[in-house]
Amino acid sequence: MKAASAAFFLCAARAERLTLHTLKRRNQEIGLGLLWMRKAFGVPWVWGWASGFERLPFQVPMRKGGSMDEHIAANRLNWDDRAELHATDPTGSYCIARVLEGGSSLHALELSEIGDVSGKDIAHLQCHIGLDTISLKRLGARSVAGLDFSPKAIAAARDFATRAGVDVRFVEAPVYDAVEALNADYDMVFVTWGAINWLDDITRWARVVAALLRPGGRLYLLEGHPTMLQFDMMADTLTLQLDWRTPQAQPLAWDDAQTYTGDPRSLTNVRTYEWLHPLSSIVNALVGAGLSIDFLNEHDVIVWKAFSFLRETGRNKFELPAGMPRIPMSFSIGATRRG
Repeated sequence: MKAASAAFFLCAARAERLTLHTLKRRNQEIGLGLLWMRKAFGVPWVWGWASGFERLPFQVPMRKGGSMDEHIAANRLNWDDRAELHATDPTGSYCIARVLEGGSSLHALELSEIGDVSGKDIAHLQCHIGLDTISLKRLGARSVAGLDFSPKAIAAARDFATRAGVDVRFVEAPVYDAVEALNADYDMVFVTWGAINWLDDITRWARVVAALLRPGGRLYLLEGHPTMLQFDMMADTLTLQLDWRTPQAQPLAWDDAQTYTGDPRSLTNVRTYEWLHPLSSIVNALVGAGLSIDFLNEHDVIVWKAFSFLRETGRNKFELPAGMPRIPMSFSIGATRRG
């Protein structure tokens, strides 16, 4: 997302909430460059274009002898960088002051759908710097545990919880290791805004969710819609850019020098890898893991200015303008563990 758009984020720009293209900003360098990647990736040459007008993703085959752990490791280094910047965010995007003063970082959309959490035990997966985790506890949950793979994010989350005077637990671990790392079961698993696009295996993720839930426990998932994520976020109108499904071994690769809040400070580790998961894959993974779908809602609103031409219709609420063909902008799933 362009730095100039950061003013539209308000509290929407929480890192665990950012979806695929919102992290991609126009390249500010002048001229054309070829970004080459060598034979090590399994093909003679793979390239992406960088120009003064747009950034395009690489689609990177896994190199011979490589592993998906390399992609996860690269993402973790990048999110360590982002955690340091976001924990000292000068733009106000993260609503840190509001949370520390007793307020909430949650949006109206998720608050309208998660139901009463009073007395419940909640696992918040991919919690980043923990502001939503703290906010969930303030809704009356009996306990909330936040999990993230970035040690710097977890350190910041613990610091915020201490300063806010809120008793929450934060655990550093990859999401695939959540069952062992948390060593508990829960009434709810909470996952929102730009979490699953960082995961290569949605079926494995669904099994983790199911294993964390008690019988009758519920998942709440809220994300940018995969259809919306196929479109070029830098274009002036709806322009299809990406395939609807990203092969597990060929993630989309992005290089971004700065984070998405408008903070001018630079990232050291710029490379990230992401995957687009179709709605059918998400639903089928959850059903296959032993969950029953309670609702699947598709929304024509999103909580950040994903496209430059969106109109703001409320606080952290953006929609396509009148006269433009409608596409789903976000979706939410409620699911219950059977048995």
